[in-house]
Parts: sequence; C-alpha cells; structure tokens
Amino acid sequence: MHATTLSFRVGNDFADEVRTLAGLVGLKSSDYIRQAVLEKNEQVMAQRIAALSKELSAEHLAFNESLDESLQDGLD
Repeated sequence: MHATTLSFRVGNDFADEVRTLAGLVGLKSSDYIRQAVLEKNEQVMAQRIAALSKELSAEHLAFNESLDESLQDGLD
C-alpha cells in the first residue's frame, strides 16, 4: 500500500480528545482517525444506498399502480 500524508488543522481540545480515546483503545492517533473515517464512509454509503433503494421502490410502486389502472380499462 502506498501511503499518502493527509493533514488538517484541529483545535487543541479535539487533538487531546483523539489522543486520549486512541490510547484507551490501544491505537495510534492516526490509526484511530483512519478507522473513524472508514466507519463514517461506510455509514454515508449505507445511507446513500438506503435513499436510492427508497427512491427506486417508489418508482416501482408508481409503475405497478399505473399497470393496475390499465387492468381496469375494460379489456378482457
């Protein structure tokens, strides 16, 4: 794996909190942040998939309802 450095500015309180929590779970700060970002990415992707699924479901429901209406057009 080729590693790239990513840096960002945070307040001292946030940095201290990350260091403390990372230490509590036995991780380096960078590993703790990396894991948090991966988990957030998974959460965002799951939310996106759920939204797309809901949208597609609504489209299918509308299509099926339009077919139901055509069954009542007098043709046998």
